[in-house]
Amino acid sequence: MDDIVEGSKLRAESKSEQERKVEPISKVGIVGGGQMGSGIAHVVALGGYDVAINDIAKERFDSALAAITKNMSRQVSSGKISEEDRDKALSRISFAETFQDFSDVDLVVEAATEDETVKRKIFVAVCPFLKPDAVLATNTSSISITRLAATTDRPERFIGMHFMNPVPVMELVEMIRGIATDDVTFTRAKDFVDTLHKTIAVSEDFPAFMVNRILLPMINEAVYTLYEGVGSVDAIDTAMRLGAHHPMGPLQLADFIGLDTCLSIMQVLYEGLADSKYRPCPLLVKYVEAGWLGRKTKRGFYDYRGESPMPTR
Repeated sequence: MDDIVEGSKLRAESKSEQERKVEPISKVGIVGGGQMGSGIAHVVALGGYDVAINDIAKERFDSALAAITKNMSRQVSSGKISEEDRDKALSRISFAETFQDFSDVDLVVEAATEDETVKRKIFVAVCPFLKPDAVLATNTSSISITRLAATTDRPERFIGMHFMNPVPVMELVEMIRGIATDDVTFTRAKDFVDTLHKTIAVSEDFPAFMVNRILLPMINEAVYTLYEGVGSVDAIDTAMRLGAHHPMGPLQLADFIGLDTCLSIMQVLYEGLADSKYRPCPLLVKYVEAGWLGRKTKRGFYDYRGESPMPTR
C-alpha cells in the first residue's frame, strides 16, 4: 500500500515538474499572411512577441508586411500607438520560408483559408518541426477543433483561437477546446490572449462556435431575402443599418468577410447540424461559383471597381 501511495506522489510530482518547465510563450509562428494572418501578426508583434509568418511565397509575406505597416501607421496617426511602438513591432516580424523555421516557436497559429482539407495538410506538414511542448492553434471560424486536432501529433496541445476580423480593431477572441485539449494548453493560450488586450469568450466545440453560429445564418437569410426579391441590396442593408442599428448591412458585411468564407461556414453548419434552416442560399452559391467573392475580388453584392461601391442587384 505504501508503494502505491509513494508511486502516486512521484507521478504527481513528475506532472507538476513538467508543468513548471513549460516556458512562457515568447515566439509565435503564423501560417498564412492573408487578411487574418497579417492581422494576428500585427497584434502579436505589438504585444511584444517575435513573429514568423509562413506563406506559399515571399511575395505574400511582403504584401502582409506592407499591410501591417500601413495599418500600424494609421494607428500612429490616430494616437493609439507611438512611432517607437510601431518600429519595434515591425522589427519583430520575420519571414518563415519553410516550416523548419518554426523549430523554436512556442505557439503556431494556423490562419489559412477556411477549408478543412487545406488545414489538415498544414498540420501534418508542420508538426514534425515543432518543439514537443509547442502549442498548435487554429483560427478556424467554424470547423471542429477535435477533428482538426486528431490529424496532429499533439491533440492535447491543440486549441481553437478564433480572432475576429479586422484583428487590430475587434476586441474578441473565441477560444475553443477540443475533447483532448489539456488544462495547461488552455491556460497558456488564455494567458497569451490576455496579453494582447483582447476579451475571451469560451465556446464549446460545436459547428461555427458562437459568433458565426448566430451571425452567418443572419447573413444567409439576408441573401435569401435578396434572392426571393423581397428587397434590393441597398434596401436590405439600409433596413438593417437603420432598423436594427447594425454598423454595416449584412450584405456589405458578407462582402467584407468574403462570400467564399460565408459559404464555407454555412456548409459546415448545414452538414454538421443536419438542419435545413442552415442550407446555403443558392444565390450565395452562384456568386461564389462566379468568383464574385466580395471586396477581395472587387465584386460581390457590391461592385468595388469604381470610385464608390455600387450594388450588383
